[in-house]
Amino acid sequence: MPDSTPPVRILFVCMGNICRSPTAHAVFLRRLEQAGIRDRVEVDSAGTHGYHVGSAPDSRAIQAAAGRGYDLTALRARRVEAADLVTFDYVIAMDRANLDILRGLAGESTRAELALLLDYVPGHEGADVPDPYYGARNGFDEVLDLVEAGADALMARLHERHGLQGTSV
Repeated sequence: MPDSTPPVRILFVCMGNICRSPTAHAVFLRRLEQAGIRDRVEVDSAGTHGYHVGSAPDSRAIQAAAGRGYDLTALRARRVEAADLVTFDYVIAMDRANLDILRGLAGESTRAELALLLDYVPGHEGADVPDPYYGARNGFDEVLDLVEAGADALMARLHERHGLQGTSV
């Protein structure tokens, strides 16, 4: 008998949706696939600003991610909408500035848990995933390190809260 439980919905958010949030999107999809629960969780990413709507992720983010086996090439930037805070279970910001913007969008019908990605990582609560856009190329590797840690911790949270268990968590 198929599981009729609706999927858990997760939205990763940064400023332009071309560096950090698409990286988190791709990394988390990989974690779900590895755990065998890809069909039980929906993942998306968005930006708080509309600078890059419709654009592919930054080429440096694509290259850094590809070096670790993640594929960002099919992702396209979109802007977060107030409706996302109603339809997603988790809306996860990469930094405090974007979390503040999301809180400003929140209304009475908001049902999403609003958090920073690193809030799920013990000892890193309240920490930002830094924006690598204007920095050195190694900033994209630092983002990957932090996003991978956040993805692993978020997987543990999904297991704990939603009983999502696959082949490995």
